[in-house]
Amino acid sequence: MTFTSTDAVRHYEKALDCLLFFRPQVTAEAEAVVTDSPRSVMGNVLLAYLGLLGTEEKDAAAARKAFEEFRRGVRLSEATQRERMHIEAASSWLNGDIPGAGRVLGELHVTHPRDALALAVGHQTDFFTGNALLLRDRIGGALSAWDEDDPHYGLLLGMYAFGLEEAGHYAQSEQAGLAAVERNARDVWGIHAVVHAYEMTGRFADGIRYLNERKADWADGNYLNVHNWWHYALYHLEADRTDRVLDVYDAVLHNEESAGLAMEMLDAASLLWRLHLAGTDTGDRWKALSDAWAARQDGAYYAFNDAHAVMAHVGAERMAEAEGLIRDREAWVRQAAGQHTSGLPGLPGLPGLPGLHGPSNLQMTAEVGLPVCRALVAYGKRRYDEAVGLLLPIRHRLQTFGGSHAQRDAVQRTLVEAAVRSGQHDIARTLLSERIHVRPLCPYNWGAQARLADRLGDTAGAGAARRRAAEQATAAAGA
Repeated sequence: MTFTSTDAVRHYEKALDCLLFFRPQVTAEAEAVVTDSPRSVMGNVLLAYLGLLGTEEKDAAAARKAFEEFRRGVRLSEATQRERMHIEAASSWLNGDIPGAGRVLGELHVTHPRDALALAVGHQTDFFTGNALLLRDRIGGALSAWDEDDPHYGLLLGMYAFGLEEAGHYAQSEQAGLAAVERNARDVWGIHAVVHAYEMTGRFADGIRYLNERKADWADGNYLNVHNWWHYALYHLEADRTDRVLDVYDAVLHNEESAGLAMEMLDAASLLWRLHLAGTDTGDRWKALSDAWAARQDGAYYAFNDAHAVMAHVGAERMAEAEGLIRDREAWVRQAAGQHTSGLPGLPGLPGLPGLHGPSNLQMTAEVGLPVCRALVAYGKRRYDEAVGLLLPIRHRLQTFGGSHAQRDAVQRTLVEAAVRSGQHDIARTLLSERIHVRPLCPYNWGAQARLADRLGDTAGAGAARRRAAEQATAAAGA
C-alpha cells in the first residue's frame, strides 16, 4: 500500500468490503483513502475502477482525468510490481481496452491469487465482454489458494457461482451460490447467481420463493437491487403474471424517482421489450423511458447500453430517435476506424475494416451493436424479414457485446418472433428446436412453438404446445 497511511488503509479495506457487497458506501470510503493519502496508489486505482464499473460515460471520463493527474505525480518505480499491474489494468480500461485490462488482472492474480480487488474487477471485465469461460475460470483458478475461513472466501464463491452459470454448469452454480449466501446473507451477487441458475433451468417458482424468502437481504441498500428485482419480474413474466411484472416495473425498475443509471435503465428497457414482443399494452411507460434515455445524451461508449436505448425509442414509436442514435454510432465507427486501422488488407480486424484496432467498444459496436440496433428498428417497423437477416448471422456472437445469457435473451426472442412473423418457418422451427432442447421448462418457448404451429396449420401441434406452456406457467405461479 505505497503512499498510504494506516488510517487510509482502514478506509481502503472498508471500501473493498463495500465493493464486494455492492454497497453504495464504497465511493465515500474510496474517496476517504485519497483524501487522507492523495498519492495512495491503490486508493487512486480503486477510484479509477469505480468510475468504470457502472458503464457510465461521464463517470469514466472524470475517472480518466483524475487518474492521469495521479500518474503524473507518481513515478512507477515508486510502486510495487503488484501495484504497477493494477495501474496498467486501470489505464487499459480507462483507454477503452476492457479485455486488455482483464488480461493484466489475470496475470496479476496468477502471482497474487488472493488479491480480491483484482479478482472482483477482472470478473466484471469478463461480464462486460460476455466471456463465459473467463467468468468461470478466473475465479476458479484462484479459489484453491484461499483459506475457506477467509472472510472474503464466500464472496469469491458467489462470483464463481455466476461464472459457473454463464458457462452452463447450472447444478454446480446453484450449489456454489447457496453456499456463498449461507456464509454471507447479504451477498447480493451470490443471490444473483442462484437466481440466474433458476432462470436458466426453468425453476421459476423456486426463484420466486427464494427471492421472497431473502427479500430483506437483497431488495434495497445495494447497487444490484434493481437488477435482482428485474429477475424477480422475469419469473412472474414466465408465470403469465403481467400485472405483477408491471407492478415491479413501476415500483422499482423505472419511475419518476429513478436515478437514471444506464445499468438500471437497460433492465427496464429489456423487460418492456419482452412485453412488447408478446403484444402486451404497457401504457405510456415506453414514452417515459425513451425520454430518460434521450436525456442522457450518451456518446459511443458501450454498445450494450445503446441497444437498450434503441429498444426504448422503438417501443415508444420514436423511430427518428432510434435511427438518429444509429447514424451517430455509424459515423463514430467510420471515424474511429480511420484512426485505428493500418489500412493493410488481410490483417485481423472487422469485416470491411481490415486491421482495426482501438477501443473495445469499436468492435462491439461495429460487429454486434449496430446490427442489433438496426434489427430492433426493423422489427418496430414490421420489417420482420430484415430483422431476421440482421440477427441470424450474429446470434452466436451476441455475447461479445456483453451482458448475461438472460439479458441477451431479449434479442434472441426478437429473432424468434421475427422469423415466425415473416413466414420464415424453417428458421423459426430451427431456432425453437434449439431453445426447447436447451430449456424445456420455459413457457415462452412453448408459446412461440404454438404460434409457429398455428401458422403451419398444425392444429394438434399448436394445442399440445399451448397446453405445455399453460402447465409450465401455472407451475411457475405456484410460488
